[in-house]
Amino acid sequence: MKVRDVMMRTAAHCSRNTNLAAAVETMWSRNCGILPIIDAERKVIGVVTDRDICIALGTRNKLPGEITVGEVMTGRLFTCTPDEDVRVALGTMGRAKVRRLPVVTVEGKLEGILSMDDLVVHSRARLGDRMIELSYDDVVETLKRVYRADLPEIVRERVAAA
Repeated sequence: MKVRDVMMRTAAHCSRNTNLAAAVETMWSRNCGILPIIDAERKVIGVVTDRDICIALGTRNKLPGEITVGEVMTGRLFTCTPDEDVRVALGTMGRAKVRRLPVVTVEGKLEGILSMDDLVVHSRARLGDRMIELSYDDVVETLKRVYRADLPEIVRERVAAA
């Protein structure tokens, strides 16, 4: 199963100059918890999550309209491509401890978003030894890795290499 088979194709997004009030309105109206941040060429340059916004508003003495997404965006970017196998994307999610990945072209342009919700909906129970494209076990094991309280594996790998 490929990422394109399960991803949300019409991902909400914003620019680095979008203020937090507008970002929250987009998240509310589109029922999402992440916005890829794109540049003028539609290349993904970061993401902002509902959690990023909550922390920014709770730690600054400013109104949401006074803070731009660029000030609080997560620059550490993890992505997948539409042609990737979903198990590869699950591996990225587990190592990076993220529940959502922007789906990008090889040029880095936004194509959609892949969330754990999408993967849960498309997973199936394993019946004996029969191979299935995406099992409940695949998704649950990834969720365990995401929610485990240690550092993301990707960060640990970088620290070890330094």
